[in-house]
Amino acid sequence: MTGDTGSDGAASSADGAVPGLAGYDAVVYDLDGTLVELAVDWGTVASSVLDVYAKHAIKPPTKELWGLLEAADEYGIGDPVEGAIALHERAGARDSTLLPLGARLVEGADDRGRTPPAGVCSLNCEEACRIAVEAHGLGDALDTDAIVGRDTVGSHKPEPESLLAAVDRLGAAPEDALFVGDSPRDEAAAERAGVAFAWVADLI
Repeated sequence: MTGDTGSDGAASSADGAVPGLAGYDAVVYDLDGTLVELAVDWGTVASSVLDVYAKHAIKPPTKELWGLLEAADEYGIGDPVEGAIALHERAGARDSTLLPLGARLVEGADDRGRTPPAGVCSLNCEEACRIAVEAHGLGDALDTDAIVGRDTVGSHKPEPESLLAAVDRLGAAPEDALFVGDSPRDEAAAERAGVAFAWVADLI
């Protein structure tokens, strides 16, 4: 990799390549907050999910969105809760904004042969991930078979299975992969999966 080395030891590059990826056999990116910003008001999403609980005459165990999602199956309302969240996510993906790291991936898409294969592991539903990837031309920089959302496998971040699925689809071992994200949930998923982790802020 060409480029200067900053004070933290990470290489910087002016040719559109993402620095810090050398030595890994695969890279998995979080989506929302890392590659793109979904146009979603998460408070409104939580309100929609609370409406689902109210419709089924169930007292919600929390007002926090992901806690409501995680509890929904126990109350037998997993499908309507998932549907309520996904409705907002799909719309937000269509109107999403490409973030700096996503823009660098698009710029460097022609050099995929010189960079590790890349995928996505997101807490968003898979359909929303694919909408955002297509909307911003990220498909040329990613292996679209390795786009894993919260509904792709039987669990979601911070549990490790979705990240491990993305790594496996890229043909790499967990110890040879890197996960790039923007939240403590991402960091926890990487730790549980035995995958190296980098904060998006350190790569841009």
